Amino acid sequence: MDSLLTELRAAAEPTRLRLLALCARGAWCVSDLVAILGQSQPRLSRHLKLLVEAGLLVRTPEGANAWFQLAPDADLARQVLARLPEEDPLLAADRRAAARLAAERARAASESFRRHGADWDELRALGLPAAAIEAATDAALPARIGRLLDIGCGTGGLLERLAPRIDEGVGVDASRDMLALARTRLAERGLSHIAVRQADMYRLPIADSAFDAVTLQMVLHYAEDPAAALAEAARVLKPGGVLVVIDLAPHGRAELLGGAFAHRWPGFDDAGIAGWLGASGCVPAHIGTVAVGRAETGVAVGPAETNEAELPVRVWVAERMTRPVSVPAS
Repeated sequence: MDSLLTELRAAAEPTRLRLLALCARGAWCVSDLVAILGQSQPRLSRHLKLLVEAGLLVRTPEGANAWFQLAPDADLARQVLARLPEEDPLLAADRRAAARLAAERARAASESFRRHGADWDELRALGLPAAAIEAATDAALPARIGRLLDIGCGTGGLLERLAPRIDEGVGVDASRDMLALARTRLAERGLSHIAVRQADMYRLPIADSAFDAVTLQMVLHYAEDPAAALAEAARVLKPGGVLVVIDLAPHGRAELLGGAFAHRWPGFDDAGIAGWLGASGCVPAHIGTVAVGRAETGVAVGPAETNEAELPVRVWVAERMTRPVSVPAS
């Protein structure tokens, strides 16, 4: 009963109700909320602290900022918010201000992409069939997923696509610009059960065995240490959980893609991935070819180079072992 009373007291205040209504629609940092609500930073910080302590909001640090979003298990808050009138002038004004701010944030991120030359899509640039890759990822995952983690989530496309199938989704990426676009995308679609955060894939700020499924789609070829990245992905996976990796198989364009696209690895063979998965405590369950693309790089390809220009994409699906891996004594 004490926890219920704490939640009720935390929610029973006008500004805190407005904060809950906003954070149910997406993730916001304190400076965003100051601009939307027109209140001082110290005042809002105090309200946010109470809501976090009551378990109604979750606080996710990211560099100098922290992002606030409705807690996945904040059922009481959702019931309270469902009773708020949509036509309330104050709440409607908050929604309009939030929409303007989200649009400005997305525009700033897009401009940053253009300045840094990151306004291209890798799948398109490599001539890879995005639809086939998306379909392979979707098919490799269970029909219904409790908690899903997408490592290297980019602008949140995979999370958005899988939103109807998951109870809770989390995306991590190293790029703040990518995450700014992802947050706007998810908020526009009202996907409050999905959150994104900045994180290093080698040191995920996530507890062991926290997710039912983990995905790495076209991410591993950028990794300095793929084995360590897979080990970290396996660590946060529940026993019996599914790990899905989609990436390039070995190809003959290593020099070109290493320079033009900053790939660290010229594709991965089945034996190498299986070895890393096994060392991470996962059992490979399915391996298959997804599609074959051709790098659209503006470099002429002669008849003798046709096979080298092909970029095969593979899918590796593994299951986390229910028992710890026994490591033989050296």
